[in-house]
Amino acid sequence: MEAFQKQVGQPLSRLEGQLKVTGTAKYSGDYQVPGLLYGYVINSTITKGKITRFDTSRAKAVPGIVQVFTYENRPSLAWFDLQYADMDAPPGSPFRPLQDEDILYNGQPIGLVVAETFELARYGATLVDVEYEEEAFETDLRKETPKARSPKIGMATMLKPLPPKPKGKFEKAYQESPAQVSAEYYHGTEHHNPLELFATTTIYEGDGKLTIYDKTQGTVNSQLYVANIFGLKYKDVRVISPYVGGAFGSALRPQYQLFLSVMAALELKQSVLVTLDRQQMFTFGHRPPTIQQTRFSADMDGKVTAMNHLAIGETSRFEDYTEVVVNWAHMLYPAANTLMQYKLVELDVYSPLDMRSPGGSTGMHAIESTMDELAYKTKIDPLQLRLINYSEDDVSLNRPYSSKELRQCYLQGAEKFGWDKRSPEPRSMRRGNKLVGYGMATGIWEANQLPAKAEAILTTDGKLRVNSAVTDIGTGTLTVTTQIAADELGMKIEDVEFLYGDSKKPFAPIQGGSFTVSTVGSAVKVAGVALKKKLFSIAKKMKDSVVSKADLKEVVFEDSRIFLRSDRSKSISFLEIIEANGGKPIKVSKFSVPSLLKQKKYSRATHSAAFVEVEVDEQLGIVNVTRAITAVAAGKIINPKTARSQILGGMIWGISKALREETIQDFNLGKYMNQNLAEYHIPVHADIHDLDVIFVEENDEIVNALGVKGVGEIGLVAMPPAIANAIYHATGKRINQLPIHFDSLL
Repeated sequence: MEAFQKQVGQPLSRLEGQLKVTGTAKYSGDYQVPGLLYGYVINSTITKGKITRFDTSRAKAVPGIVQVFTYENRPSLAWFDLQYADMDAPPGSPFRPLQDEDILYNGQPIGLVVAETFELARYGATLVDVEYEEEAFETDLRKETPKARSPKIGMATMLKPLPPKPKGKFEKAYQESPAQVSAEYYHGTEHHNPLELFATTTIYEGDGKLTIYDKTQGTVNSQLYVANIFGLKYKDVRVISPYVGGAFGSALRPQYQLFLSVMAALELKQSVLVTLDRQQMFTFGHRPPTIQQTRFSADMDGKVTAMNHLAIGETSRFEDYTEVVVNWAHMLYPAANTLMQYKLVELDVYSPLDMRSPGGSTGMHAIESTMDELAYKTKIDPLQLRLINYSEDDVSLNRPYSSKELRQCYLQGAEKFGWDKRSPEPRSMRRGNKLVGYGMATGIWEANQLPAKAEAILTTDGKLRVNSAVTDIGTGTLTVTTQIAADELGMKIEDVEFLYGDSKKPFAPIQGGSFTVSTVGSAVKVAGVALKKKLFSIAKKMKDSVVSKADLKEVVFEDSRIFLRSDRSKSISFLEIIEANGGKPIKVSKFSVPSLLKQKKYSRATHSAAFVEVEVDEQLGIVNVTRAITAVAAGKIINPKTARSQILGGMIWGISKALREETIQDFNLGKYMNQNLAEYHIPVHADIHDLDVIFVEENDEIVNALGVKGVGEIGLVAMPPAIANAIYHATGKRINQLPIHFDSLL
């Protein structure tokens, strides 16, 4: 008999891949129903002030335009901030669309035109006349830095811990150290621009019932948000989101098109689709511009003696959005004297929003660029400096890591990259008229797990169906959870169906933070274990059962059968067990929660090392990332193909962050000026060259039942500093402002 093949560890192609590339997969704006109406949002053209007059008469006079909603005619809704909050809401008062006449930021949604076609609704929006009374505003982070303050404390969260407390005597240790480096770093605003625009189709079912197709990273999150605001029963609100065309944090929180679509559907008692256009993608959350200051010191042997990291980030006037920016250095490097500080500046902008590796990609740019500068100061190879300061423990919390194979990331990455061929002196390597530079950096991202529930059903035809409310934002969640389920029950992949992206299914939290596989995958495993026990219990009671005298440890689940481990010629098929169950399906539902008692003694993190080669045109200053390698230690890799894809995507984003991506703001207008993909620069195919990924073997029996860590964020965090360090090596110029433009290198 042919050996049964396990699925975990196999480079399986995405199960929904064909549906996506053929256009068969339906996204949130693709659902057509009879009588569907279309909404187009009107946005504020001023940054701060009040609306003094709305004239909607011209729009309403156009045949086919059904209604124009403004603050003047919106329904009376929930009162309390808590009702507008969501799973990812920071402390403060969440934004309420069409709440009143007050304008809080440029681009704020102030109206919704609903019509029989999208084109008509968009045309109607141009016919609405709005008059304002403008007020003074401030959107310049640098100008307002003196007003920086500590963040307000909201509900405790394990996902965004406060900066660690100071250790030792930083100032004294820094001043007495022979090697000192101080620098300021800055990156501008970045906006989410996934392929799929934000859209919500609200199907009006009558009797207070809604079916909502929403672009979201959390079906349950959107369900709770809608029910709380509009006073509906949770069971009467169903949110469906099987396909998401990229999100990366932009859909962690319900965006305003969801609110407006639901409001219009309930008021008009008709189904309503509201889609944001590309320009409107710049009217909500973004990666906040951040100013960072670092002071690191070391002895001449390269041992880091003191570290100070200060970050000042942007937030709105109405919420305290925070990121974990300054915690990472001491998680990596065991300096005895540390001072980590994080502050916020309130500005007249919308609240920032998590964007892939929020805080991590910001903080690691400053930390790893400073470490690189310290390497030159001490005349120690940058890789060697990090090995000198290597620690198996997280000294910031005085506890060991559940696993840490970062050393192997350094060594394997350096060997494959050819780091030993690097000439130490800046401007010493050339290729024709191009200056060549090598740079490297460390990456780290926390490996978290949240509670989740999964349902596992053995159907009457002997197939396995697994249910979860989780979404798949393009990361391969459908594929890897199917692999986990298949292995747990010993079934072929084609006999397993994973149904997801529906708030009616068992609870799953928002999908983000690189914790989905550890969270939902663990729930799938727990449900699978419970289903195996139930199947075995039925099998033991069957007449003349071959496993009647066995216990669970003495059997093997393979090929949709239960085998005696001691005699593989004896087995019972799943179909026989179904028959013994009266022909009825066998179902279990299980919650998975993190083993806090087991985990609390350890820090849990994914680690990486990025190695980059750049070419810089000496005359033009143009930078090209010619090749890069990221070595990653992320526990067990469920699917090397989808995991590699995640790392490559992060590396490309790292190139974008370092060299391309920035939203430019006119501080006199308080407005973002490049609200399109022609002027908001991202890499194209011609910008991306030789990228490679190494997965370092890492065994972790503490992090979760699967031994997995997330790979969504870790591919990005080390790339921007590695590129900046390579540019310094190539040119001798240390550019600490991202993105790095060619004019700063001329």
